Amino acid sequence: MTLPETARSRNRFTEVITLIARAEYGKALQVCEEHLRALPDDVNILGLAGAVLIKLNRLDEAIQVLQQVIQLAPTFAKPHEDLGLALFESARYAEARPVLDNAVRLDPSLELAWLNLGKTIAALGDGRSADAAFERAFELNPERRLLALAAEHHKEGRLEQAERMYRQIVQSNPKNVDAIRLLGRVALSAKKNSEAEQLFRRAVNIAPDFVGAINDLGRVLKEQDLLEEAIECFERVTELQPRNAHAYFMLAGALAPAARTYDAIKIYEKALQFNPGHAGARLGLGHVLKTVGRQDEAVVEYRESIRIKPDSGESYWSLANLKTYRLSDTDIEAIGLQMENDELAEQARVNFLFALAKAAEDRGDYDTAWTNYVRGNELQRGQVSYDPVQTEVLTNSLQRVFDKELFADKKGAGNPDDSPIFIVGLPRSGSTLIEQILASHSDVEGTSELPYLGRVATSLNRNRADGINYPEAARELNTDNFAALGRDYLDHARRHRTEGKPHFIDKMPNNFPSIGFLHLILPNAIIIDARRHPLDACLGGYRQLFAKGQTFTYDLTDIGEYFLQYEHIMDHWHEVLPGRVLTMQYEELVTDFENQVERLLAHCGLPFDANCLRFHETDRPVRTASSEQVRQPIYKSAIGFWRNYEAQLTELIQVLEPSLPRYAKYL
Repeated sequence: MTLPETARSRNRFTEVITLIARAEYGKALQVCEEHLRALPDDVNILGLAGAVLIKLNRLDEAIQVLQQVIQLAPTFAKPHEDLGLALFESARYAEARPVLDNAVRLDPSLELAWLNLGKTIAALGDGRSADAAFERAFELNPERRLLALAAEHHKEGRLEQAERMYRQIVQSNPKNVDAIRLLGRVALSAKKNSEAEQLFRRAVNIAPDFVGAINDLGRVLKEQDLLEEAIECFERVTELQPRNAHAYFMLAGALAPAARTYDAIKIYEKALQFNPGHAGARLGLGHVLKTVGRQDEAVVEYRESIRIKPDSGESYWSLANLKTYRLSDTDIEAIGLQMENDELAEQARVNFLFALAKAAEDRGDYDTAWTNYVRGNELQRGQVSYDPVQTEVLTNSLQRVFDKELFADKKGAGNPDDSPIFIVGLPRSGSTLIEQILASHSDVEGTSELPYLGRVATSLNRNRADGINYPEAARELNTDNFAALGRDYLDHARRHRTEGKPHFIDKMPNNFPSIGFLHLILPNAIIIDARRHPLDACLGGYRQLFAKGQTFTYDLTDIGEYFLQYEHIMDHWHEVLPGRVLTMQYEELVTDFENQVERLLAHCGLPFDANCLRFHETDRPVRTASSEQVRQPIYKSAIGFWRNYEAQLTELIQVLEPSLPRYAKYL
């Protein structure tokens, strides 16, 4: 392509090429547009503008611009290549093929044109011709051949071979962002989140506007509960691709767990503006609508998700899991038809089984419900990683480290802030009810299940060459260290405090093993243990399919032994920190409500507030499976629910036998 003879055109061309090399696509387009206002037929800059529009996923605009370029310069191969790519990305394969054929005819050395031609022909169903085009591309770029082979290994699950090839490519070309990103994806598949994060950051540093790498970085940050950084990544993707529905879907999925529920609703709705058929956005919108108490609207979104994607097991489970909603005979029949599909995804099958179990339970058919609960839990147990021996080892370590001597030695340590209220315990034991009662108080803000206490504790593991980790590492800390760790927790939690109230609630139930550490870093924090009869607590967990975590709940022996470990460590905290933790027994709370609320408020040092007795009227997002129940007045029907399954619980009863006498008065 011949450049215009003006120095201005040459300078602009060089400037845009430099910006594209830096992946600064937004700025590159701005420079092109400014230049074209003065010289609208500058074919070189116009061609660059089309290429940049593809990078920004503005495909319709790119196609128009590139068609104009080809009219001005029909013998130039590059605009044909770019137009073919834009048509391919728009799934306009029949239109893309002749354009790409022209590109490689005009310049047979265009490796990417051959590659995209191969993809286009493959999409049209001509495998043999596609292979021939791919071979021409690989002849021109052997590195591309190796990347394609590695990607094939990756796709087929041969991660070791894929990783070896990706590393070979990166070693020979350290700036190959595709190989770096795909290497990060291998690490992510292997649950090596820190390594994956480093690789995605490396790819983004090389190519700051590389949408795929930014999106993957956001995913791994969200996986590690680094929500604020994840949100920044997804917001960047929406800036680069403002009409990309999936980008808004990912952003909303990070906003919701960051307690920005109403923002999440708006962003899900924006995703659906661009793609009304995005089943995941429908499902996600249903979840957040349920969270804010808009159940009828949630049902509409769940139903629409099912209409779009009939094999969406999660959508059916979400409907069934609505405590005041019942699946119809038509729903049950539709689920049965989906489960006949041998190719149904395993996780979808799990969701369907839990949905069928809940539907049968709602009808009083407990035998059918149990059969489906067992099948669903068995499948889910095979997909999660839980080691009961590791739980016991950790419990013993915590008791050994956090003893009376340590607390006496570290007396006066920690940050004196008294704003946090921690609610701990096992899931499905009344913690959401306690949270809703306290969040109805004028001095207390309900936030979420915050991941920060555990993260602060495990931060002691960093940079330890001697192998001494948490909890043993806590013995080496001094007063200032504990105060700094308390401040770290408060800094993280502050992101979720939007109401400016004196106290806030952290309702992460899994914090109960960390109470000793919590006392040392935040000695004035309030701690409440939500407890329930062990058979109801364990059965409640077994009947619930959790979105994340709680991996001990999918086997009756596991969950029973976990309860014993929970009880064991809580007994230890009561012994070494007498009076520090208030136990709120669910059965007492619902049968002696007003007295128990007064007791709860007294432990928190809060004045009586009648709103706490009218907790079900409090309008706030509730992000747990109990979100509907806590919007109802107090009820007692959940006490002793386990008796509906008593004949099937022999195994669990045997495991819990050492503990059951302590709770006999609640039968």
